[in-house]
Amino acid sequence: MGLFDKFKGNKFITPQERRDNTIEYLKKLGIAYNTNLPLLESSENVKFKNPEEIKKRALGCMLCIQLACSIRNGENYGQSLAFIMNQLQQWDISTEDLLPNERRLIYNKNTVKECTEEIKKQDVIDVAWSYEVYWSIIWALDLITDKELKDASKLCNTERAVAIAGVMATMDVNLRNSEKILDMLDLFYCYHWACVEKRVNPDSSIGNLNPEVVMERRKGLEWLISDEKDWNNISLNT
Repeated sequence: MGLFDKFKGNKFITPQERRDNTIEYLKKLGIAYNTNLPLLESSENVKFKNPEEIKKRALGCMLCIQLACSIRNGENYGQSLAFIMNQLQQWDISTEDLLPNERRLIYNKNTVKECTEEIKKQDVIDVAWSYEVYWSIIWALDLITDKELKDASKLCNTERAVAIAGVMATMDVNLRNSEKILDMLDLFYCYHWACVEKRVNPDSSIGNLNPEVVMERRKGLEWLISDEKDWNNISLNT
């Protein structure tokens, strides 16, 4: 970890300082918070996935999102699959690089026919929702702004998400400062707690947060520091 990964404005960010900053931000938004929520690890103790791994995961994810959306919209499955398989090959992504629910959209008995009920509707839904996970991990590669990620009141800009994938495929990528990533993860951890608390206590405030968007974006941020390949296996306890 380099000097600029460990310091922010010449000051090391402790887990408690990070949480204090998060709470100040939540107060401005009028969102409930929990002062007893466990703190994240210090950046000194966190291992991040490398940028190329993140890039490959983002690209594979985006292609599978496109296939899921095509299935959901009732488009010609054979044509959509052929396009996706060709694009995977062009971007040097193996089907083994895909997550299990993504592969299930590809490997089925009807790969040369129209898609049928054999493909589980839940897989289609889950993969389509990966837009929001993707949004988090391309933020970590500094391809969208802080504001675009922090605003969890609505779905991400899907047209922009697709366009970024095309550009990202041809460029070298770098990971944001580790302190910034942990700052954002801490914020979404606290966002998520507020959304869960809202279900238990309807009088609690979550401002304009969309709970589903919050959960999916947190999943992406957690994946960046997890040993898990499949972000669907990551615990999102609050």
